[in-house]
Amino acid sequence: MKHQMKKFKNFLLQRNIWTAKTTPPHRVADFLKKVAPVETEFPLIRIGSEGDGGYLVPDDLDGIDACFSAGVSTCSDFEYELAKRGIKCFLADFSVDSPPIESPLFDFEKRYIGPERDERFLTLEKWISLKAPEKNNLILQMDIEDGEYPVIFHTNSETFKKFRIIVIEFHRMNHLFNKDGAELIHLSFEKILLNFDVVHIHPNNCRPTVRSMGFEIPPVMEFTFLRKDRTKQRRARVNFPHLLDRCNSAYAPEIVLPRCWYNLS
Repeated sequence: MKHQMKKFKNFLLQRNIWTAKTTPPHRVADFLKKVAPVETEFPLIRIGSEGDGGYLVPDDLDGIDACFSAGVSTCSDFEYELAKRGIKCFLADFSVDSPPIESPLFDFEKRYIGPERDERFLTLEKWISLKAPEKNNLILQMDIEDGEYPVIFHTNSETFKKFRIIVIEFHRMNHLFNKDGAELIHLSFEKILLNFDVVHIHPNNCRPTVRSMGFEIPPVMEFTFLRKDRTKQRRARVNFPHLLDRCNSAYAPEIVLPRCWYNLS
């Protein structure tokens, strides 16, 4: 039987089909409980464009020292609106030569943010040490197309604590159904959840939701985190979508955050 299974797996691999063990349902449920969004004393506001490039963050921007934004591409609306509020914005992306919008408060680095430092990459820790070494009330916005996981793994918790607000677009979240993928996602979130609460989740409608074992998981999701020392009030956030949520893509069906992500009673 084992020999037959091995032959079958090799047959699938030859056709670019990978097989893996599925995650036990209780493990998926445990993760969803850990990341269930909370409502704090800070209402959510929208910063950036009405579509892709806009994010919901807690209205706790007074005293923010700077924003670090990894991943620029063709949109800098989020950073531009922060700059209009007087917040210095450090941007990094090797794939473009400059941000699409100019601002005197923009500082652009033509490098990717990654787990190592060379002519194309800069670590998050080194970036902060070069630009704002003494600051401890920063914003992190990171949309680096699957690169978020190695960055999180290679960044220590003390560096993350320098951020008051973190917004990350996570990719391949449907790999929660894959035992190995789930472990990677769990470890990544555990490092952030050590010092942060999830205050909002928004599915990116660029890819359809994946359903399995009674769960629904959008593959691409935007998570907003608030450092725990900023708030004293927490209660379950149960109203989705938020009034300020907008579809990332105008050419795909809307995805509303599935109830399994917040209706956990």
